[in-house]
Amino acid sequence: MSVQKKRNLNERKFSELEDLSDGGRRYFLEVKGRHGWNARYVKEVDADEETLKFFQEIYNDKGVLVEVHEKFPVDKGHRKIKEE
Repeated sequence: MSVQKKRNLNERKFSELEDLSDGGRRYFLEVKGRHGWNARYVKEVDADEETLKFFQEIYNDKGVLVEVHEKFPVDKGHRKIKEE
């Protein structure tokens, strides 16, 4: 698949994007949960649109990041964020 086709597919799947200084991109997708919590899916790609990192951020009902689930390149499971 060409770089442009991968880019178009990522742009359709994710609602927001951020261009990175190295030519890559960071894509975001926000999903509302049933109990007031939100999930944010984040995909980081290089300049060739190859996936470098994919993870999920979980935010509580106050909008505070409480958990991160790294899924790619290695599934590290859920990691709770300690509140200060």
